[in-house]
Amino acid sequence: MNQGTIEIWRIQVVAIGFSLAVMLFVFELIRRKKLREKYSLVWFGAGIVMIVFSVWRGLLDEVAHFLGVGYAPALLFLVALFFGMVLMIHFSVVISDLAEKNKTLAQDMALLKAELKKLKADERKPI
Repeated sequence: MNQGTIEIWRIQVVAIGFSLAVMLFVFELIRRKKLREKYSLVWFGAGIVMIVFSVWRGLLDEVAHFLGVGYAPALLFLVALFFGMVLMIHFSVVISDLAEKNKTLAQDMALLKAELKKLKADERKPI
């Protein structure tokens, strides 16, 4: 094997190892109830795609050539960046939804507090 082939194998092994480590970490977070299953799907999808590209070198080369990427292993970083962007958009949507629900909850609580205050004041009035 020449130096270039050894370097490519090293990149593949590191990419596979990193992908498996991320997937195991996400699985452990789910097991410890630190991460809900519905939020882990994008992470598992990214890990599977990274493993497929890392193992199936021919597919990686073909996709890289199709996209005009000169160095095929660099495509792995492009894929990781893509999934990072998907995660950021996904969590932005989740945070926006939670912010809206939080605002509605605060408004409902303020209305209930005002109503309770009014009921207590009515209760204290002499008949």
